[in-house]
Amino acid sequence: MTPYARRGVHGQTVEALARRILGGEIPEGATLDLVSLQSELDVSLTALRESLKVLAAKGMVDARQKRGTFVRARADWNLLDADVLRWQFEGGRTGEADRALLHNLAEVRAIIEPAAVRLAAERRTDADLAALQDALAAMGDTDSGPAHAIDADLAFHRALLTATHNELLERMEMVIESGLAHRDRIVHSSPHSEDPLPAHQAVLDAVREQDPQAAEAAMRALLEQAGRDLDRIGTADETEGTTRQ
Repeated sequence: MTPYARRGVHGQTVEALARRILGGEIPEGATLDLVSLQSELDVSLTALRESLKVLAAKGMVDARQKRGTFVRARADWNLLDADVLRWQFEGGRTGEADRALLHNLAEVRAIIEPAAVRLAAERRTDADLAALQDALAAMGDTDSGPAHAIDADLAFHRALLTATHNELLERMEMVIESGLAHRDRIVHSSPHSEDPLPAHQAVLDAVREQDPQAAEAAMRALLEQAGRDLDRIGTADETEGTTRQ
C-alpha cells in the first residue's frame, strides 16, 4: 500500500493516533472515546473520522454498531504496511519490543536479500551498476553526517532490489526501508559498529561480475555484519547502563 500523504491536520492526527496505539497508550480492544480524542487533538470530528479510516485500512481499528470504534488485536494489524513499520520504528520507543522487531526484520532480510542479489547479479544493467556505485560513493562521504550515511545505505539496498527487475521484489523496499533506516540510526550514532563500506563493495563487485553465488555470499556476510553491529551496540548499552547504576 502506498504511504498516505503526511501533511496537514489529517496527517498529524493519523500519526498521533497510530503512535498512541502502537505505544500501548490506547491498548488492543479499547473502545475510542471520539469526543475526548477530538478535544485532546484539537481537531474536528470529521477530521478525526477521516484519520480513523486510514488506520482502519491498515487493520488497526474497526467500528461496530453498539460498540463504537475500537482498537483491533495486533494480530489483525498490517505489520508489513510501510506506515505501520515506520510508526513502530519512529515512535521514540526502545527496549525489548523494539529489538524484537529489529530481529524479525533481520530474519526477513536474510530470506529476501540474498535471493534478490542473485537475480540482480544475473539481470543488472549498466544503469543499475551506476546507481549502486553512486550510492556506495555517497556512503563513503564520511563528512556529511549520519543522515547522509543512512540515505546512502537505503539508496544502495533500493538499487539492489531495482536491479532484480522483478516488480514485486522492488516493492519490498517499503518493508525493508523503514526498519533499515531505524537500524542505521542506531548504528551510525554509535562508535561500536564496523565499517560498512567493504561489505557493500563486495556485494557490488559480485553483481558487477555477474556472479550470483558470490553475490549471495557477499550479501549474507553483509547481513551478518549488520547483526553483529546491533548485538555489539546492545551489549555496550547494557554495560554502560550497569556502570551508571
